[in-house]
Amino acid sequence: MLRRRRPLLRAAAVGGGAYIAGKHMANKANEQAAYEAQQDQRISDLEAQQGPQDYQQQGYQQQGYQQQGYQQPPPQYQQAPPPAAAPAAPSVYDQLSQLATLHDQGALTDDEFSAAKAKLLGT
Repeated sequence: MLRRRRPLLRAAAVGGGAYIAGKHMANKANEQAAYEAQQDQRISDLEAQQGPQDYQQQGYQQQGYQQQGYQQPPPQYQQAPPPAAAPAAPSVYDQLSQLATLHDQGALTDDEFSAAKAKLLGT
């Protein structure tokens, strides 16, 4: 009698494990499908916001390329980005703090510090 129960118990454990694994895989597949549907909806919303004019213009451009014998549109060269603006001059506060640091380190005397501070403040 005990010999009979072991194979049954083993089969039940294996079958139960397979059932749980299958259920987990099905849930994962459903989650993936829902995620992809959500992404598709977002993409279609963005395309709807761009409007049909953009697509019509692109269609006309593609037809023109095909009529001229191009497989793909010719490469479009982008303009170089404008040169970076020169860094802004340090603020008066920053310059005063640098002067104070130099004065504290002993690099500037009291007279030099006062003269530089007056020059910065315009007095």
